[in-house]
Amino acid sequence: MSSPGPLIAIVDDVEAVRKALMRLMRSADLEAATFSSGAEFLESIRTRRPDCVVLDLQMPGMSGFEVQARLAEAGDELPVIIITAHDSPEARERALAAHAAAYLCKPLDDQVLLDAIAAAVAPGAG
Repeated sequence: MSSPGPLIAIVDDVEAVRKALMRLMRSADLEAATFSSGAEFLESIRTRRPDCVVLDLQMPGMSGFEVQARLAEAGDELPVIIITAHDSPEARERALAAHAAAYLCKPLDDQVLLDAIAAAVAPGAG
């Protein structure tokens, strides 16, 4: 039996996006867990820390930027891949300045996302 692959957390308030990304992770033999809010995700990492998080920027309640900031405040160097449908130079700069492993625009290119995840979870990454 092969060892389990990395656990990828998917945080997006849109159910269709979560479902599509979950299918993509399964097709790539990656384990995934989905969360509909930043708060739900942050609560979950107390019990099970993922190897990488795919994080939407625009969410009600707590934005992706806030989630990214909370992880940094906690000293957690969890790789974060930002996804957004609302690209702007300011958002890109802010995400990357906060050490996002990647910044991708929706609609996502499946292979680009999988490559970003592979790079983020590779030994020695981060």
